[in-house]
Amino acid sequence: MRGRDEDTGEFLGASRSQQRRDALDVLALAQQLSALSASQLSKLPIPGDLLPHIADVQRIGSHIARKRQMAFLAKQMRREDDEVLDAIRDALDAGGEAARQETALLHRAERWRERLLEESDAALAELIELHPSADRQQLRQLVRNTLDERKRNKPPHAFRELFRAVKELLGAGEPGDDETV
Repeated sequence: MRGRDEDTGEFLGASRSQQRRDALDVLALAQQLSALSASQLSKLPIPGDLLPHIADVQRIGSHIARKRQMAFLAKQMRREDDEVLDAIRDALDAGGEAARQETALLHRAERWRERLLEESDAALAELIELHPSADRQQLRQLVRNTLDERKRNKPPHAFRELFRAVKELLGAGEPGDDETV
């Protein structure tokens, strides 16, 4: 609360402008949380009493009702300690980094799959050299099946299976050892 110091006459506490900025920050955090899936929310240190309010925001379709419920969620969040809100923000930032790393892994797996299909044995040899634990025979068979699928205009089952195998292989390795794609 804002008040005056009786001795000095100075205002105590945050100014109205600062309170408004803080409230808008919490509202932005509430909007971020309401955009997440249930599995993403479960990974964050969100107090249990806020989860039903987040679910309500996600459930509501009407724009005005959703905006009203979002404001209510932000009000409930402002009642939490600053440490709780900071922990949620930190976890969201860490989750963002994990998502970026996962996306990078998917892109590397995609590039390796394309190389395996275009360069065949040369790319396979290089991949095996980088990842000695790889099952050479399985990868070679998946490449062969994918090329056969393409030739016959079949659904891309082997194509997807090759991607999964490469992604699993790259994800199991040490970070950074497969950067030479």
